[in-house]
Amino acid sequence: MNKIAKQLVAIFVGVLFFAGSVVAQPGQPGPAPQGTAPEGQPGAPVGCPFSAASLNITPTEVCYLPGLEAFVVVDSIDCAVDLLIRDADSMCRIGRFVTDNIYKRHDLKNIVRPKSVSVMDGKIIVLASSQKDSSYIAVLNMTPNENGEFQVLKTVGFRSNAYAFSANHIADEIIVVGKNAVGYDIHILDISGGLENVVSKTDFHYHVPMQSERILASDPHGFGLGLVAICVVFVALICIWLIMMLFSSIIRKSTEKNAGKPAVAKGPSIGAIASGVDGEVYAAIAAAIYAYEQDLHDEEDTIITIQKVERAWTPWNAKFYNMNHYFSNR
Repeated sequence: MNKIAKQLVAIFVGVLFFAGSVVAQPGQPGPAPQGTAPEGQPGAPVGCPFSAASLNITPTEVCYLPGLEAFVVVDSIDCAVDLLIRDADSMCRIGRFVTDNIYKRHDLKNIVRPKSVSVMDGKIIVLASSQKDSSYIAVLNMTPNENGEFQVLKTVGFRSNAYAFSANHIADEIIVVGKNAVGYDIHILDISGGLENVVSKTDFHYHVPMQSERILASDPHGFGLGLVAICVVFVALICIWLIMMLFSSIIRKSTEKNAGKPAVAKGPSIGAIASGVDGEVYAAIAAAIYAYEQDLHDEEDTIITIQKVERAWTPWNAKFYNMNHYFSNR
């Protein structure tokens, strides 16, 4: 009967777990609509509305200009972008654009640092961003002024932590990608009127759902979560009960095993020995032991040697022993 009850409890717990997992499982998105690839865009998978061709957007910290043998380099330490040109066997800097002034700054999260650079149509495009949700695109004239600084032709700001961009010449767009505290952002800039007239075109935002939001969407009333919590508590109690039963069974078997062992044979008792041997022999042995122990002590004289002294004072109560010798001499 006890085995049957355990099996029933195990089956009941398994059913509860299965039901809780089904109720609390977040909803899965439905199948994508089926379709065919657009004409002129081969390689698009069936059911995908987009082309298989992709535009890789990665941060670029160095841009090489083969015709000028020059480099546009990101200096992340000084928060600047430098134009370096070849000078014999070395390089020299002929221009610089500072994205943010870091002198005596303590708000490190607010400092806008350069992330990516590119050169397009004779202009330098710089993407700068801070650790907070702040970034901008700057279009610079490639010819520095007399102070070695680039002239800013146009700037466009964003409310996101942008870190990379790419120019799409076919669509006359600049795509900027970034992220914020709760998701991702894509900003598309229109450059059809030239880089000097770049404007913001479209912004996309994707909110990454948290686990709590997913559970709330799939189980708005909390029945599944409550069922799973109850099942976990009951399973923990059942496991504790089984462990206690197992330990009690082991202890009981060990006790019964020790109780069934035969008693260890011991030597004969004093009474048994005395019954077979004459008691006078033991009396003689005890007397001999007592006499031997008495002989170990020295014989002492018990005469009292204290003598009574007939005087009124003794060294114990003499007053002059307690007086200071200085006063005695005076």
